[in-house]
Amino acid sequence: MARRGFWFILVVASVLLMLLDCCHGSFVGICYGRNADDLPPPDKVSQLVQDHKIKYVRIYDSNIQVLKSFANTGVELMIGIPNLDLLPFSQFQTNADTWLRNSVLPYYPATKITYITVGAEVTESPENISTLVVPAMTNVLAALKKAGLHKKIKVSSTHSLGVLSRSFPPSAGAFNSKHAHFLKPLLEFLAENQSPFMIDLYPYYAYRDSSNKVPLDYALFESSSEVIDPNTGLLYTNMFDAQIDAIYFALSGLNFKTIKVMVTETGWPSKGSPKETAATPDNAQTYNTNLIRHVINETGTPAKPGEELDVYLFSLFNENRKPGLESERNWGLFYPDQTSVYSLDFTGRGPVDMTADANATSSNGTTWCIASSKATQMDLQNAINWACGTSGNVDCTAIQPSQPCFQPDNLVSHASYAFNSYYQQNGASAVACSFGGTGVIVDKDPTYDNCIYTRTGTNQTLASNNNTTAAISSTPSSSNKEVYTSISTSALLLTFLLFLLDLVRA
Repeated sequence: MARRGFWFILVVASVLLMLLDCCHGSFVGICYGRNADDLPPPDKVSQLVQDHKIKYVRIYDSNIQVLKSFANTGVELMIGIPNLDLLPFSQFQTNADTWLRNSVLPYYPATKITYITVGAEVTESPENISTLVVPAMTNVLAALKKAGLHKKIKVSSTHSLGVLSRSFPPSAGAFNSKHAHFLKPLLEFLAENQSPFMIDLYPYYAYRDSSNKVPLDYALFESSSEVIDPNTGLLYTNMFDAQIDAIYFALSGLNFKTIKVMVTETGWPSKGSPKETAATPDNAQTYNTNLIRHVINETGTPAKPGEELDVYLFSLFNENRKPGLESERNWGLFYPDQTSVYSLDFTGRGPVDMTADANATSSNGTTWCIASSKATQMDLQNAINWACGTSGNVDCTAIQPSQPCFQPDNLVSHASYAFNSYYQQNGASAVACSFGGTGVIVDKDPTYDNCIYTRTGTNQTLASNNNTTAAISSTPSSSNKEVYTSISTSALLLTFLLFLLDLVRA
């Protein structure tokens, strides 16, 4: 009886641990493309990624130096098998076995590999290689099974939105029938192995190619109006959600309702050719900032509210060897010298720029003063020194280490808090938000997490920041949901196991 009870507990515990493992919350990662001749070495890149608290990285091959550079960092890697290698991987199981043995196993688990993409956007390839994908995926999965890693490393393939024949309205989303011979076995593979359908989405291209039909603010998550799906009545305020739901409706139309969607590329270029007028640093910053907030807030989409959605931004660096229009070489968040193309907070918690639409708009005329993201680092530092010094007489304790407004630890965020404090202390006048042209008046509350931005007429100081902690912390921020979920699920698991143990003893 005791032995049977022990095995019963073991089985139940295994199931609960599997459930715990799958509950991670939505995340935002970065694509690390290397189609350039001026990039820093992988060890420098790894440090850059960690410095910016990026925890998920996609690479397009299994480069040994890159794999080594991310060892023992905790960063989760998605690695890839390029299209050129599909033929040998699809023909012989031994090729997949040898690749796994030589290119993955020597570095795993020190390097935390979680996904393998087999082929990339094969339907866009001029060669007819789509028929090679599923056989290659099958062989890679078989190799993983031999190594006992098929539950820890998922296998899939990435696609462009061109895999659809229709994407608007979202409810009419449907796969292109000319890809049916390829998609049916692929979707069966994904459903059977609980792997995600990976899609590369670019609202930028939709706007660039149809600017007379697609409003720019709709593509940038900035729209104040809504697009109604006439078939479902669902309301869409941004193109990204509409494209995601078109994929879900297409999957549902083929009766694959359990497959999750993962966005393996999306982003916005910061520079383009003369006709690519929307490719600017401001638009790139706006799109990526709003996207990050949208994802980590786990709002889901109109058709899938609250649904987890993992997203990889494209790309880490500008890549100077990519062919095509000027924009193709300017998708990066960083220049090759590792300086930022524009400011971007991966936590999604920092103060917003004046164009952002993520925070609540004041309904009573209240305004705040924040730092312009266009200001130079030197100007911001000088302004902080003035505001927090004897001239400005602002209490800047809140932006010190371990205080509520220290994170994100960058000058734009710290300056925004200092600027607003001075602005509110001095009557919220336009002059009080000058700071040599680096201050911007906004009507959206920049408050985030436990960092409270004061407003005129209130007496909120550092004490109020600290005192609100208890009230606010009862509702975890989106950036901490993963931790809270993990802790609470672990507690439930432990309680349940103790209950079962008492039951067996009785």
